[in-house]
Amino acid sequence: MRIAQIAPLHEAVPPKFYGGTERVVSYLTEALVDLGHDVTLFASGDSHTKATLVAAWPRALRLDPSNRDVLAPHMLMLEKVRLVAHEFDVLHFHLDYLPFSLFSQLDTPFVTTLHGRLDLPELQAVFNAFPKAPVVSISDSQRFPLPQANWLDTIYHGLPEKLLMPKTQKGPQYLAFLGRMCPEKRPDLAIEIAAQSGLPLKIAAKIDKADQEYFKTEIEPLLSQAHVEFVGEINEQQKPAFLSGAKALLFPIDWCEPFGLVMIEAMACGTPVIAFNRGSVSEVIDHGVTGYICDDVQGAVVALQRLDELSRTEVRTQFERRFSARTMARNYVDSYTSLLHATTRPALQRATAG
Repeated sequence: MRIAQIAPLHEAVPPKFYGGTERVVSYLTEALVDLGHDVTLFASGDSHTKATLVAAWPRALRLDPSNRDVLAPHMLMLEKVRLVAHEFDVLHFHLDYLPFSLFSQLDTPFVTTLHGRLDLPELQAVFNAFPKAPVVSISDSQRFPLPQANWLDTIYHGLPEKLLMPKTQKGPQYLAFLGRMCPEKRPDLAIEIAAQSGLPLKIAAKIDKADQEYFKTEIEPLLSQAHVEFVGEINEQQKPAFLSGAKALLFPIDWCEPFGLVMIEAMACGTPVIAFNRGSVSEVIDHGVTGYICDDVQGAVVALQRLDELSRTEVRTQFERRFSARTMARNYVDSYTSLLHATTRPALQRATAG
């Protein structure tokens, strides 16, 4: 199958540090190539892939301070894709609703994976205007705000099986917080949970410009506590040791997380997850097997006392069974096939009638 993957330009594919969407696009692209498909990746020029790379912009926008309009490079990329759309069996976008208007008018089947939050009121009018644009959700819970969307499938994210492997540690002694430093991720609650449980906490987090004030006023004053160590942003090579060395990953989110890639990153390392029951958490975590699902800080503290009931080997096994990149890629191929059948059937009916 000839497949085009169209990635956001904010980060390279894969990102050098934090970057959930671009990271998933990378995992999916490489897995599709491994399955024998002819894949072209439209992304920033500093991306790396086994697929054919079309550089839609010289480098990731995050690393290009001279660029002041992030929409302009994406519009140029869409035009690049439009000019060669006929060369592909399917176009797979990861750009939210940006492709809807232009590519709804072309004959090449396209699908968009929605990676972000969908509870913004402005989105209602957009999806009402494009009721036939096929979209994929990354969890069933993500769909709730937009039941009118043309949902093709729910496909969970996956990681390459050998990307993050459990590291033998001398008895994990700390709790881990990994991700983005922002209010909805609630690093302050992770600090509180660790304090009440009597365990040290290591925080590895990216601080976006938009969250610098939050970090300075709400989080930085808490970092002076003896049980807290702020590691900063870490890369892919540092994650196995960081996660394997933790007794558990804390995921005390305060919003409806569409997926939460960090949960399966922890599971890949055999590390259980203590997560609040929001968004996709109940779809990703098997309560009592790969971690515990809680409602509040006190519930998380109680859950930490039951970690010895979990098998880190079983946590890793469940990751391999449910969240490998190969599984994700095969599920997408099934969706592409369904999309192609749905697209060609009306054409055949018109030809027969003619």
